Amino acid sequence: MPERRKIINDPVYGFITISHPLIFFILEHPYYQRLRRIQQMAMASMVYPGAVHTRLHHSLGAYHLMGNAVAELRSKGIAISAEEEIAVKCAILLHDIGHGPYSHALENRVLEGVDHETMSLAIMQKLNKECGGALDLAIQIFTNQYHQPFLHQLISGQLDMDRMDYLSRDSFFSGVSEGVIGYDRILKMLTVWNGQLMVEEKGIYSVEKFLIARRQMYWQVYLHKTVLAAEKMMVKIIERVRAIYSPSDKELPTITALDYFLAHPNPSLTEENISRFCSLDDYDIMHAIKHWSKHSDPILSLLCNRLLNRQLFHCRIQAAPFSPDYLQQKQHELLQQYATNEADLPFVCFTGEATNTLYQLKDERIQVLFKDGTVTDISRIENALIQENLSAPVKKFYICTLP
Repeated sequence: MPERRKIINDPVYGFITISHPLIFFILEHPYYQRLRRIQQMAMASMVYPGAVHTRLHHSLGAYHLMGNAVAELRSKGIAISAEEEIAVKCAILLHDIGHGPYSHALENRVLEGVDHETMSLAIMQKLNKECGGALDLAIQIFTNQYHQPFLHQLISGQLDMDRMDYLSRDSFFSGVSEGVIGYDRILKMLTVWNGQLMVEEKGIYSVEKFLIARRQMYWQVYLHKTVLAAEKMMVKIIERVRAIYSPSDKELPTITALDYFLAHPNPSLTEENISRFCSLDDYDIMHAIKHWSKHSDPILSLLCNRLLNRQLFHCRIQAAPFSPDYLQQKQHELLQQYATNEADLPFVCFTGEATNTLYQLKDERIQVLFKDGTVTDISRIENALIQENLSAPVKKFYICTLP
């Protein structure tokens, strides 16, 4: 019987080849196909209309880059077995499978206290049972329990395939050129030394551009004030439903798994609850918002209608925290304008903070391997653009109010 083989035409990289049975098992599973219905950039399309690509696009792109990275490392004499190659490819395919509807925008909101990494691992373990333990090695690599740490670093690290794809892909679909990176050159410059992923000396400038592009994309796209306003409005809608939730409220049920999680905000990760979670996608949330737009609660219906019609929170961002007096003034104005009561104010006027770090000195380092065999952190290289003073997090403060 001939080997099964498929070619996927990707708009960013061209043709992506699929040929291994375990990869097909993952791609064809309903849990993975759900990623077609979850937007990669949540509400960014409110500002960048082309940013409507999905988590499936992203995971396939990261899979493609992983194949290129493995091939490049092998060409430099790094031993990677066929079993390790398939395992690391499976792990990168599944690294985001735990994302819920609207990805990071509703992180910890549908399931309180459960982040997407925890859910991804739970789903991987469930899939592993279904395929008779074929994902054992992929899970070891994903959880950094394998004796070759560089394989985990290709999935989760400063130069992982996840970041390399989402920057390239998000830049492509949003049309924001600041996110363009030389991913192909960075892949060519990767190497392994004492089991750790490193970059060759020749790749320093490409890596610096990669780090700067990441920061620019955060402030220009991911944390753009209008994107932030739309995503916070969606969060406030879920919070409002939870605040007014009652089993006897006949206007709230959506006839989806969302109903279960609204009634049980802190569920245990049983197989049944994992299956419930994996039935949810962006369409369920938008269906719910359309349904709740007619709810008798004035705050809930107001928020839902405004989000549907892109009448978003007015969002102001600045370097210093907003004073309590300023917040109180804004809240007083809203009390007069919407004739609401003080208990409702946190849903229509609130402050928060957004943080982005260019380079993490503590947790994830980029080590540069020089020709003489010495290894240096990229922030300590003479005349390097990425220096220690750039590793401090940039914190900005925002206020969102109904206009």
